[in-house]
Amino acid sequence: MFRDRVDAGRQLATLLGQYRDVPDALVLALPRGGVPVGAEIARALNLPLDIMVVRKLGLPGHEEYAAGAIAAGGVRVIGEPWADLTLVFEREQRELARRERAYRGGRAPCDLGGKTVILVDDGLATGLSMRAAIIAARSLGAAKVVAAVPVGEAMACQALAQPATASEFAGRSDLERMGSRADEVVCMHMPDPFHAVGAWYGVFDPPSDDEVRDTLAAWSRP
Repeated sequence: MFRDRVDAGRQLATLLGQYRDVPDALVLALPRGGVPVGAEIARALNLPLDIMVVRKLGLPGHEEYAAGAIAAGGVRVIGEPWADLTLVFEREQRELARRERAYRGGRAPCDLGGKTVILVDDGLATGLSMRAAIIAARSLGAAKVVAAVPVGEAMACQALAQPATASEFAGRSDLERMGSRADEVVCMHMPDPFHAVGAWYGVFDPPSDDEVRDTLAAWSRP
């Protein structure tokens, strides 16, 4: 379906043309896989590019399965409320902080106050990482949040247009749950059966930390 992430970004950008040159819009890519996709979208739309660092919380013993996700500002979304994720959370929180330092190279994050934020990843399986990114963007003042992916599992994509469930947001207010909803969800392809994000790419090698850092360093902000 896509040659690689660059091809996916170029195709996805065609569905986001309404945001071209919008003064208060920007692209936030989810590292690492979302960065090449987001860079192509930002280039096509002539928008600033930054990152929204999120980390999947893998189910202990089955780490490939996403049981939750975390993002900047202490955001935590839990997909499996029965699982003990304490140790996983502590480990991934450290990795999230490391990536923030490594990728930004001392540069401050973009100000999201009153902005239209286009959150971009290379695909969507459970949707938990994107949900965490939406909540983080809202908490940082984004006025409108668009979730954009080249390919995703249909139910996960559709769910992003709705508030998080009570189990995902246990202990939080209804107002906070409402803030977990994207204003717009753009997914080019929702294949059935879905299988996995990587199944829809010819080349799906993960970008390195250096590639992410170089992409951001080379990007000129207004």
